[in-house]
Amino acid sequence: MNTPARRLRAHLHDPSGGLGYHLRAWRFRHTLWAPFVAAARAWQRAWTPPADELVIVGPSAGYTLDADFLARFGTVHALEPDPLARWLLARRFPAVRWCVGTLDCLADAHGPAALAADWPRAAVLFSNVLGQALEPSLLPAWRQAAGEALRAHHWASYHDALSAGHAPQCLASLPDPAATPDTAALARALWHGAPEVIDHDTFGLAPQNRQLACWRITPRRWQIVEWGCHAPG
Repeated sequence: MNTPARRLRAHLHDPSGGLGYHLRAWRFRHTLWAPFVAAARAWQRAWTPPADELVIVGPSAGYTLDADFLARFGTVHALEPDPLARWLLARRFPAVRWCVGTLDCLADAHGPAALAADWPRAAVLFSNVLGQALEPSLLPAWRQAAGEALRAHHWASYHDALSAGHAPQCLASLPDPAATPDTAALARALWHGAPEVIDHDTFGLAPQNRQLACWRITPRRWQIVEWGCHAPG
């Protein structure tokens, strides 16, 4: 018996998004955020999935999305619980044909299969959401389910891998994630063993073309964000 897919519940407050996130974007996206936004847009431009449809999971208002990348797709489906973010998306990217979806593909381990079933020919982009919105206890089962359910899809993700309240010490040359065995080694390389580095349990989540960037999301918060993608093969 199939488990019914969960539906997104609209909300304006969220630990990783909502009103607080919009306020930070208004304050910092042209200053502190600018280097990371440039990196995220470059990742998207270099990713060329052969699909006319794109599903974006957790786009918020698209502060890290690239307009030229979005313009490649005939239809872009947004799975976003924040109604203000959905309103801003349509106004920030008026040339995009947006469709608002209601699937909550992060609620449980059945989510990836529902995502694949609802959009069998679409490419999927997880937009800096997997290191934030997934419950830590759910993440191992969800990762395995996503690997199986999305095997035939082109998909990509950029996600928080590590975060800390002080700056990494090696920003000039971030390690190659493919040559780094785990997040403990990554934390040692970047913070030289300093305490209070948070592991978001997402390192290596998408297997191909992995890259890292630093996001100074507030004056006192730094995040190491990993990009990766998957192509059927």
